[in-house]
Amino acid sequence: MKEVKNINIFITLWTLIYKEIRRFMRIWIQTLVPPAVTMSLYFVIFGSLIGPRIGVMDGLDYVQFMIPGLIMMSVITNSYANVVSSFYGVKFQKSIEELLISPMPNWAILLGFVIGGVSRGILVGVIVFFVSLIFYPEFEIVNLGLTILVLFLTAILFSLMGFINAVFADSFDDISVIPTFVLTPLIYLGGVFYSINILPDFWRSVSMANPMLYVVNTFREGMLGISDVSISFSLSMIVLFIVCFSSLSLYLLNKGIGIRE
Repeated sequence: MKEVKNINIFITLWTLIYKEIRRFMRIWIQTLVPPAVTMSLYFVIFGSLIGPRIGVMDGLDYVQFMIPGLIMMSVITNSYANVVSSFYGVKFQKSIEELLISPMPNWAILLGFVIGGVSRGILVGVIVFFVSLIFYPEFEIVNLGLTILVLFLTAILFSLMGFINAVFADSFDDISVIPTFVLTPLIYLGGVFYSINILPDFWRSVSMANPMLYVVNTFREGMLGISDVSISFSLSMIVLFIVCFSSLSLYLLNKGIGIRE
């Protein structure tokens, strides 16, 4: 009986994951093409036009220095956007009730939406990486293991954040407030386009309070072998936040906060 139940959970989980992946793949022109076009513009403007005037950053060509930051920016925004829009969509359409009354456990519901966000985030990240090779074909990844690890952990973290945002959102406007006024400024000030070593002491200290700095620099360490922060500390904090946000998400699902109201 228990084995049959586990099979049923696996089937329902796979169905939810398939639905989430198919949702953004069906409209790939809106979900996968825009990040590639946007990042191409960044490479053209900052890499090809402004980059030669800047010269080097931390001993690297400026366009090479930018690549990890732009990939991470794409992963963060797309992982977050996929889950927040998808989960709020099922809330808005009242189809969330079908999930809640089904035998599918809450952890499987959360996992299904998170895997959907992670899939889109990583797929966009890979696309942006291949776009970057057009502008810097000699790029080589220094530490592939760390790069993949940070890529997955970051996609998981921001998928969970998108889920929490969707739970508390009461309108479509609410799902755009956090990305516009919180995520975007923190990402731009998180060392995507510059090293904090060029900042005055005061602003360098302020930058250390930006969580995006640790995510971007840990990924840059994996790709380029350079970082402005402690890698072990950064990885520990990313894992800690994943555990905290996972626990909070499950608590919100179990209590029905923002869902059954």
